[in-house]
Amino acid sequence: MKRDRCEDILGFPVTTCTLNECIDEIASWIRSEKEARYLVCANPHSLEKARSDPLFRRSLLEADMLTPDGAGIVLASRILKGSIRGRVTGSDIFRELSRRLDREGGYRYFFLGSTEENLFRIREKMKREFPRIKIAGTYSPPFKENFSDEDTRAMVEIVNRVQPHVLWVGMTAPKQEKWIHSHKKKLDVRFIGAVGAVFDFYTGTVKRSHPWFLEHGLEWLPRLVREPGRLWGRNFISHPKFLLRVAKRRIRS
Repeated sequence: MKRDRCEDILGFPVTTCTLNECIDEIASWIRSEKEARYLVCANPHSLEKARSDPLFRRSLLEADMLTPDGAGIVLASRILKGSIRGRVTGSDIFRELSRRLDREGGYRYFFLGSTEENLFRIREKMKREFPRIKIAGTYSPPFKENFSDEDTRAMVEIVNRVQPHVLWVGMTAPKQEKWIHSHKKKLDVRFIGAVGAVFDFYTGTVKRSHPWFLEHGLEWLPRLVREPGRLWGRNFISHPKFLLRVAKRRIRS
């Protein structure tokens, strides 16, 4: 992503491109013969975690596209007098890129992450919704905090064997971003998307919030009600810390 199309959000280059502009850029990467480019999504929690995790920080800083996934990023841009006016989520990217590539035809996807059951659901839904995109393969990696060298070797080999154009990675953050950053040069693909919960959203395993919540930047609220144990710290610790640092930056500037 050209740095003149980015905005500095507490040291991270978040794209100012609209969703359509992001899709145009990613589609051009996929048509090229260059090494893999990768996308990650920025939200206040991820930027806060990156402060204490050097590899995660590098994974975000060196991404080819860092999108404003969280409503807190959009709010931060407004506070800092920036130009980001709307979210570009992993779900947005997955949906619109799939529509574009399905129209063009001839592209191959690989899905890495989630469970075998959910990957099966993805395959079946993709056949119905995007029949001109071939599912080259899927793989559910071991559910563990850190992958062994053998785990990673197996994943890279399985992906490269079928040579997909697009690799979608649906693991938890920051594991997925760090894994992509560390191994992207070994992967024979054109584009890698770190999209986290999008696998579950796409199949309906996890319901996205009602459109009203999405439009008003409150997507996190219904999810917090459903998963308070997992999301409490994110919404009531990471987010306030992030916005406090944004406020301090605004005062200093």
